[in-house]
Amino acid sequence: MCSEHHLDSENKILCPQCDMLVELPVLPEGSKSSCPRCHTTLMVKWREPRRQPVLYAICALFMLVLANLFPFVNMSVAGIRNAITLIQIPQVLVSEDYASMASLFMIFVQLVPAFCMVSIILLNLRIPMPTELKVLMAKVLFKCRSWCMVEIFLAGVLVSFVKLMAYGDVGVGTSFLPYCLFCVLQVRVFQVIDKRLLWSDIAPAPQHPENLRVGLTGLQQGLRSCSCCSAILPADQLSCPRCHSKGHVRRRNSLQWTMSLLITAIMLYIPANVLPIMVTQALGTKLTSTIMAGVILLWGEGSYPVAMVIFIASIMVPTLKILAIGWLCWDAKYATRGDSERMHFVYEIVEFVGRWSMIDVFVIAVLSALVNMGQLMSIYPDIGALLFAMVVIITMISAMTFDPRLIWDRERGLTYKEPQSE
Repeated sequence: MCSEHHLDSENKILCPQCDMLVELPVLPEGSKSSCPRCHTTLMVKWREPRRQPVLYAICALFMLVLANLFPFVNMSVAGIRNAITLIQIPQVLVSEDYASMASLFMIFVQLVPAFCMVSIILLNLRIPMPTELKVLMAKVLFKCRSWCMVEIFLAGVLVSFVKLMAYGDVGVGTSFLPYCLFCVLQVRVFQVIDKRLLWSDIAPAPQHPENLRVGLTGLQQGLRSCSCCSAILPADQLSCPRCHSKGHVRRRNSLQWTMSLLITAIMLYIPANVLPIMVTQALGTKLTSTIMAGVILLWGEGSYPVAMVIFIASIMVPTLKILAIGWLCWDAKYATRGDSERMHFVYEIVEFVGRWSMIDVFVIAVLSALVNMGQLMSIYPDIGALLFAMVVIITMISAMTFDPRLIWDRERGLTYKEPQSE
């Protein structure tokens, strides 16, 4: 009877976005199960769910190693040629006293993706390790997923090419293709990873109370979902017995944290757009440029698609994201009636597009490393680039601290009062 109840618990899940209890059907290969309420994908049935992520991750790591061994891009100006490798980009930033931006590049483009690939390989191969270490690796893995910005950096490189064509000849090096393949492979790895299967390999899901009612929310049944491993727990159980993560029925002080981070981002966003983000030095003459000045320059040179990409990613997206997060907080706090599906769609867009604002930061990183030819021509970052990177990071964290389940609670007149103390 106990094993039957355990199997039954494995087939049920509380939707992490709207809190509805859903019974997962038996899926054929290549199909997915979605929440009938908010349409969030809950599970995807892949062929070889353990082997596929491992093979893709091994190939991705191999391509990353190759991408760091050989020249990445090169540029020739007035007969002077300069070629850089990926590892030289943070070195140049450090030499220009911008160790903070060098750290962001190393973390988001190199270290975090590499850690995720290694973790996926070890966990899916079920390598003998202490359970505590497996739990820690899995927790960090799924927390870091949003901070892998390989594809954003690659887009920044392509934008850099367009900017540099006006100054000289730009070409790709031997490692450019391996890095492109690494980008594609790491995206594919995250597509085929089975989070529920991975956690079940680490430890079985804790048993939950019987007589669960599918179609009702966890809040209505006195249940909560573990934000880390998705286990179903009693509402008053603060610590998950499987992953040891602490949590509540709703994220504590979600709206307060979200608004505090949002206000901080707004305070940084104004100087980030006013102060220069990049300094171009050519033949002894220094020229500073802001984000908007760069867009205007590209537009004036006829690079309309690139100008639009930079304008949308660096101007429009951060502005709209700040407004959207503020709207979500107001709607969750004060709106008594509203369109939950529409607000959930807004939330999903905010979560997806926020990372892409880092494209301008990566453009500056590439330009600073590649255009480093002394008095002839040099480009290096300025304070505005760091401030803008902080705006992007803070707005990403702000969106993560917002609890989307608050959007759906009002549909059934549900309210949740946070405890005053632990």
